[in-house]
Amino acid sequence: MPALSEYVNVYNSALQVLKDKGFRVWIDKQADMFCAERNGWDFMAENPISLLGLVALQEHRSPDAYEDYWWKSEGILDYRTLPDEPPNYVSVTKKT
Repeated sequence: MPALSEYVNVYNSALQVLKDKGFRVWIDKQADMFCAERNGWDFMAENPISLLGLVALQEHRSPDAYEDYWWKSEGILDYRTLPDEPPNYVSVTKKT
């Protein structure tokens, strides 16, 4: 079992992380999307976990200004070619 999965019981934690990072968060009811904004950078996603992921992309890339495709990374990973078997690893275990 994964240490953490995308599920509704993680939504509040993701929203709290966004708030702790200084984002204003809200729901756009017309679009049925979750939104966040900080320093003029605004994001929209179908759920708070995805919203937090978009913020992580912006924080990782650290763009100075908006430009088309500012989030794009030219790397070797491509979601269409990921292996369908997990690598050899040992998952974290619960402390007893």
